[in-house]
Amino acid sequence: MGFLKIYSEKNVASTIKKRARETKFGEKVAFVEKLEDLKNHPAKYVLLGIPEDIGVRANFGNPGTSKAWEAALGSLLNMQHNHFIHAENVILLGEIDCDTQMKQADSISKEEIHYAEELGELVTQIDHKVAEVVKAIVTAGKFPIIIGGGHNNSFGNLKGTSEGLEKALNCINFDAHTDFRTLEHRHSGNGFSYAFEDGFLDKYFIFGLHRNYTSETVFNSMEKNSHRVKFNLYEDISINNKLSFSEALKDAENFCCNENFGIELDLDSVEMMGSSAMTPSGFTLTEARKFVSHFSKNKNARYLHICEGAPGAGIFLNQVGKAIAYLVSDTLAK
Repeated sequence: MGFLKIYSEKNVASTIKKRARETKFGEKVAFVEKLEDLKNHPAKYVLLGIPEDIGVRANFGNPGTSKAWEAALGSLLNMQHNHFIHAENVILLGEIDCDTQMKQADSISKEEIHYAEELGELVTQIDHKVAEVVKAIVTAGKFPIIIGGGHNNSFGNLKGTSEGLEKALNCINFDAHTDFRTLEHRHSGNGFSYAFEDGFLDKYFIFGLHRNYTSETVFNSMEKNSHRVKFNLYEDISINNKLSFSEALKDAENFCCNENFGIELDLDSVEMMGSSAMTPSGFTLTEARKFVSHFSKNKNARYLHICEGAPGAGIFLNQVGKAIAYLVSDTLAK
C-alpha cells in the first residue's frame, strides 16, 4: 500500500539512546513488514504517525503539527521499559506518507484566491490515506494510537474505524473547539461535521469546550442535533465549579461509551502546550492524562488520536513529545 511508510528497527535505531543496565521502550516494540502481518501478531496496540499540517493551514491556523510525530517518537522510544508499561504489546507501524501533499501545499501561494480550497483538496487526499490504513488496523483487531497532524485527521480515523467495524461509532473529543463547523472545503475545523454528515460518526461528545472559541452558529447546530451531539464547558468544570472533573468524565461516558467509540485529544486544550492554537487557559496535562487513562481502559474504546501538537510553539520548547509520550503510556499501562 503506497499510503504508508512502514518502519523497521533500522528506521528508529539512531533515535534510541541506549544505556547500560536499562532497557528502553524502543528496544522492545515490535515491527511488521506489511499491513497483512498485523492480523496474526499478538500485540494489541499499533502506533501510527501523521506528519502533516495542511488541514491546520487550510483552516488559517499556524503550521507545525507536522513535527509532532517525530518529537513524540524521540520521547516514546526512550521511555524506560518496565513491568508497568508493556512495550511488547505495541507494534510501531510507521507513518502516513504525506510527502507529496506537503510539497504541493508548500507550492501554493497564500496570495492565491482559492488558497484554502486548494489546501482542502490535499486534505481530502490525506483523508483517504488515513482512512484506509486505520481501517486495515481495526480490521486486524488492533487498537490504533494515532499521533500528529491537525484535527482534520479525525475524519479519516472515524471513517476508517467505522468501515473496519462495519458500523458508525461514537466519539469523545477532549478539545477547546468543536471542529463541527460548516461543510466547506476540508480543514482541521470540520472533521467531525463531515464524519457526522457521511454516517461514520453517530454520537459526539466535546469534553471541556471553551465558550470563547465557539460561535453561536455552532452552538445552534449542536442544539439542533442534541440527541446525538453533547458537550460540557471548560468554564463549568474549571472556572465556575458547576461540574467536578469526575462528573464531567461521567457525563461523557454515559453518552458515548455503551457502544464503540473513538478517543480524540487536541493538545490545544492543554494550557500553554505547544500547539497550533496554544491557549493561556485550559486543562493541565495531568487532567489530560486522567482523561486518556479513564477512557482508554473502557472495553468499547477503539482508537486514540493525539493531535495539533506543534513542538516549535509555546514557551516550553521540546515538551510536546514528552507530553504525548505520557499520554501514550497512560493508554498502555494496566
